[in-house]
Order: sequence, then C-alpha cells, then structure tokens
Amino acid sequence: MSLPLSILSFILVILAAGFLYQLLGGRRDRQRYTTAGRWVRIGSGQELYVVEKGSGGPAVLFEAGIAATNLNWHHIQEKVSRFTATASYDRSGLGWSTPCRSLRTPGNISVELHAMLKSAGIKPPFILVGHSFGGLVMQRYATMYPDDVAGVVLVDPMRCEEWPPLNPGKQCMIERGKKLSAYAIPIARFGLARLAVTSLLCRSGRLSGHLAGAGGMGGRHVLKRVTEEVGKMPREVWPVIAAHWSRPGYYTGMQRHVAAVPDTVSEMYNADPIRDIPVLVLTPGKSVPLSDQCLAKIGNNVRQVIAMESAHWIHLDEPELVIDSIHAMVTQVSRAPLPTMA
Repeated sequence: MSLPLSILSFILVILAAGFLYQLLGGRRDRQRYTTAGRWVRIGSGQELYVVEKGSGGPAVLFEAGIAATNLNWHHIQEKVSRFTATASYDRSGLGWSTPCRSLRTPGNISVELHAMLKSAGIKPPFILVGHSFGGLVMQRYATMYPDDVAGVVLVDPMRCEEWPPLNPGKQCMIERGKKLSAYAIPIARFGLARLAVTSLLCRSGRLSGHLAGAGGMGGRHVLKRVTEEVGKMPREVWPVIAAHWSRPGYYTGMQRHVAAVPDTVSEMYNADPIRDIPVLVLTPGKSVPLSDQCLAKIGNNVRQVIAMESAHWIHLDEPELVIDSIHAMVTQVSRAPLPTMA
C-alpha cells in the first residue's frame, strides 16, 4: 500500500472512530441526563424538553439567554420551587429539544412556548422570568398573551440599541459567532468537542487548555469566559452542560439564534409595551441603568432594581437577589399566602 493511501486510510479510521464515539456518547447522555424532565410535543415531529418542579401558583416560567438552556436556571428554579410551581425548558434547537424550524425571534419563540404550555397542561396565570435574550422573549410573550401573564421579572434584558441593525458596529460579532458555530459543527460530529468539553468540565482541563492554546488568543479568551461563567453554576450540572456542548445540533441551534439577532432587534425595538402587568427589571451594577424612556418602552408598570455586585449574569452573581425578586412578584400577584422563604 502506498504512503498516501495509508495516510488516507488512517484518517478515515480516525474519523470513523470519532463519529462512533460521538454517536454512542450522545445516546448515553440522553439516557443519563434527561430523567428530570419530559418532552412536550408542539407540532409534527417537534418537541420541547421541559423541567417542572414545585406546586401551587402562579407558576413561574424561566427563559434562558441566547445560547443557554434550562440548566442556566437550575439553582434558581430549585429554590423558587419551594414556594410555587416552576417550569424551565430548552428552546427549539438547544439542549434536549428538537431542531428549530422558524427564525429565532421572540415572536416565533413565544408561539412555541405558548403551544408547549398548553400541550403540557401548565396552567396560567404565569410569572415570566427571562435573562438577556430570554428577557425579550418574555416581553414579547406578555404582549402576545397578556391574559396568561400575572407578572414579569427581566434579568438584564438584551438592549436592542446595542445590536444590529441599530448598532452596525456589532455585526462583526454576529458574523464571528456564526463562523465559530459553523466550525464547531463538524468538530462535534467527529467527537472532538466531546473530548474538549469533557476535559474542561469533568476532568483535569489539560486537553481543553491545549486545544484553546492552538486557537491563539481568541481560543484562550473563549476558554476563560466559559470557565468563569460555568464555574458559577452548581457542579452537578457541569456534566450535563458538557453533554449539550458535545452535540453538533447545539452549535446548529446556536448559529440560528445568533444569526437572527438583527431580526430580533427589528421586531422588538418598536414593539408594543407591556400594559397593566407589573414588571421588575434587574440591572447590573456594572452597567449603565436603563433610562426612564427605556423603562417606558418595556411597559407602563415597570420598576428597576440595581444588582450592585453583578455583571450581565445576575442570576449567577447574585442568585438570592433574583430569588427574592421572584418571591416578591409571586407574593404581589398571588391571592393566597405563600410559604415563607427558607
């Protein structure tokens, strides 16, 4: 056998082994890490993965940031479920849910969320809680289905004026995110992403460090950001995060979400405000507070609280503030006394 043919055969064997490693690992992850929730059908062949905890009402619904899943609310949901019913879920294209079929804008996502709640038998009224991009989704849901909503808590909601088309200078960030996601899809398909994230979150981290170093300053910057943010989450969810980040479908879903940011901005910048529903906005102390004009665009009954010790991820930096805010909102709109906070 000639040398080129031998090299080609070796490469094909490595690729086949990587593909099989990812396929079997993905099946094992699904069996191991999905027992806490269930899949709810919202259309032909389309299902959303939802995690429900607690009892009572009004139910609190959690919406995660642009590339995040229900895991982002794990610790908050656990505490909130002690005094009322809760539900968190993975949007189409992310986590354990099936791939998305529509543009990832707040309006389309709200339609899917509404269908999921009806199919799952989760009854209104709801307290909507959303972080970042998820804050825009919850704003949109409250204007589309106001009769279902009792209150809204927005955790540093995404600011439309900071993104294209209102801020064209950020288009390069969107293009970079789309390219990185596109590169990651084949890497995940052949098991390399599984090796890297398992090393980072479940083992010593040496392999992920070497891979990030090979990517230069950009790779090391991404590794630092990921390590800092995931490090604030409970360790019991780290293996599940690794499972999500190992899947090619995760990067496809992330690419679809990032690509839709300009459409999201166009939809939401002049969207109708939330009428006659109490809204609490939590703003990081490390950013500029929202002006009265910005608050008025969100709704006509909005209060802002500054999270003095937080950056963008307030629910990771100051989880007790978020939990207390949700408890206060549930108490405000509830007709029956709630259990006291433990």
